[in-house]
Amino acid sequence: MDTSSHRAGASDITRGAVSRRRDGGGSARAKVIGGGTDGNEQLTATVGTILLVLLVVMGVTILRLHQLIAVHQFVGVLLVGPLALKATSTGYRFTRYYTGDPAYRRKGPPRTVLRVIAPMVALSTISLLASGLLLALEGPSHRGPLVLIHQASCVIWVVFIAMHVVGHLPAIIASRRAPRRAVARSARFRPGATGRWIALTVALAAGLALAFVLMPDAAAWSAGGALMHHGR
Repeated sequence: MDTSSHRAGASDITRGAVSRRRDGGGSARAKVIGGGTDGNEQLTATVGTILLVLLVVMGVTILRLHQLIAVHQFVGVLLVGPLALKATSTGYRFTRYYTGDPAYRRKGPPRTVLRVIAPMVALSTISLLASGLLLALEGPSHRGPLVLIHQASCVIWVVFIAMHVVGHLPAIIASRRAPRRAVARSARFRPGATGRWIALTVALAAGLALAFVLMPDAAAWSAGGALMHHGR
């Protein structure tokens, strides 16, 4: 290799390094908030996977509610943290898209079916969690119409969340593969990865903390006979 070729190669390497620094590669800021549209999609898919696991647990507890009421209540409150994060990540994408952010406009909106069912997913989730939290706080002696509201919200929520999960499955599968491709390209740095882990950790910690705080108030539901007339 002659001197000019060597200098040209060195120049290309230097320009690449400068470009990575300008793009935030490796910087603290980029590690936390540098994920862009792909990072937002990965965060949404990851928290969606966590929610799917927790919802399976909830489904099992519903089948054996009398025996697993304590687990049902604990996981139900724990869901608050991940659900809040899911709403935040999807709400962020929604806001950036409809305020004309170029990157999010290129990414495009969610699929039509997901946009159509989104209001019912949000409303049924709020109703389900709010009625469940109130039931835990009020106890079985003051349940009144809250049980019916909670049960109706659960039925509606299961229908729409199932559609929501199925609609997001392609994105979840793609996001699970994306980190492997990213690692193959660069084992050292993935923009926004630190921020995503922080967000997930905070969401789970907040849900756990709330669950532990409220469990003493929910203990009355575990008493013998408390669920005898739960469906009435």
